[in-house]
Amino acid sequence: MRYLITVRVTAQPATPVPAELMEAIAVLGEEATKSGALLETSGLAPSAEGARVTLTGGSISVTDGPFAEAKELISYALFEVATKDEAVEWAARFVRVHRDHWAGWEGQAEVLRLFGPEDFAPPA
Repeated sequence: MRYLITVRVTAQPATPVPAELMEAIAVLGEEATKSGALLETSGLAPSAEGARVTLTGGSISVTDGPFAEAKELISYALFEVATKDEAVEWAARFVRVHRDHWAGWEGQAEVLRLFGPEDFAPPA
């Protein structure tokens, strides 16, 4: 099963990102890649560089970022694992390295299963 894991920051220290955190993230990414679980990952630019396309009442509108949410979406990863529990464990490990290497950083990871062909009935 494929899972999309998104990470949002809710509180970030004023200090620069510690080198130890970046090293820990690289080690975790290498481990996930070698295990065959990690398919793709990337950091995301701030929402100020994005746009939101909305459909309301039959009309489409485009709003340039930044968006008002307090939680900025900062990265994503795509995993192929056997169970939801495995995907949750990878997400927890990513959040844990932030806790362990950047005091004051707070955030959340969302684990979302992606539909595959097996989720839909074959064509009639």
